[in-house]
Amino acid sequence: MSLNKPAANPASGELPLGLLRPYQASIPSAAFMQAISAFGLYIACTVAMYLSLRISTWITLALSVPASGLIVRIFMLQHDCGHNSFFTSRRLNIMLGNACSLVTFTPFRYWRRLHARHHQSWNNLDDRGIPADFFSDCATLAEYQAMPRAQKLLYRVSHHPFLMHFLLPPIVFILLYRFPFDTPRACKRERMSVYLLNVALMIVFGSLIVAFGIKSVLLVHLPAIILAAIIGIWLFSVQHRFEDAHWARKADWTPTGASLHGTSYLKLPALLQWFSGNIGLHHVHHLRPGIPNYRLQACHDECPAVTAGVQVLTLRTALKAPRYVLWDEDLNRMVPLPA
Repeated sequence: MSLNKPAANPASGELPLGLLRPYQASIPSAAFMQAISAFGLYIACTVAMYLSLRISTWITLALSVPASGLIVRIFMLQHDCGHNSFFTSRRLNIMLGNACSLVTFTPFRYWRRLHARHHQSWNNLDDRGIPADFFSDCATLAEYQAMPRAQKLLYRVSHHPFLMHFLLPPIVFILLYRFPFDTPRACKRERMSVYLLNVALMIVFGSLIVAFGIKSVLLVHLPAIILAAIIGIWLFSVQHRFEDAHWARKADWTPTGASLHGTSYLKLPALLQWFSGNIGLHHVHHLRPGIPNYRLQACHDECPAVTAGVQVLTLRTALKAPRYVLWDEDLNRMVPLPA
């Protein structure tokens, strides 16, 4: 099935994508308010967690839930900065992106390059294998059936929801992002950004350990970053790999078709949409990566001629999405692993 299917403008057979262009303009007041509120609330929550240690560690652990949500929100600000969409100024985007990395443990320049590769070929069956897309990538059912037994077992284990969505995410953010694995040696600034972030994290957390002790620091920060990593990877994965997500061969793949039928509109409750920085409007983001998160909802609502054909996920259906790990080219749909 071609991803270049249903046109919302039957008269011309083409989508009026020009309608989205005005939403790419950043709004400085909204951007600064988001940055100040996200960091302010995160700092306030972290202070409350340290203070709560004097009362009960259970209170501290309970506060790690909103703290993780704020980390996810700050990551979404970093994501916008990576697309140079959050502020009008490229310099401000880089400055905020680097500041966010201290909270998200994600080196800004390094992740920005990996994510740019994702935007070139998501849900393209002939252009898979990008390391950053592991959590949204998949094999076809025919490829899986042709695998030797050992390779099938490896695929089943590596794509098991518990491994992919609970064990691997914290390892990626806490450990793997400490090394510029596939960064070309010529990209010196990118490699240096990884090392400089590591130094900055050692200074920040070293100072906190000196001030409060290693046990307190681990209780305050480790559960929050682990939970944030799990939530963040889940959000990214289910936006691309769900039952009705469509994949296409290169000859049939188009950015517009892949945006509307290879990504989703994840309709979350208002509070969860706020914490996730509107990333559930993923179809709009892929249609126009230059639209900042604070304009995605308006763009979707006000441009139905473009966005009406998007695949819609509810929280309930999104929670079931991780079981769909193979693309069936005969049925033109995602399917679970065979029993």
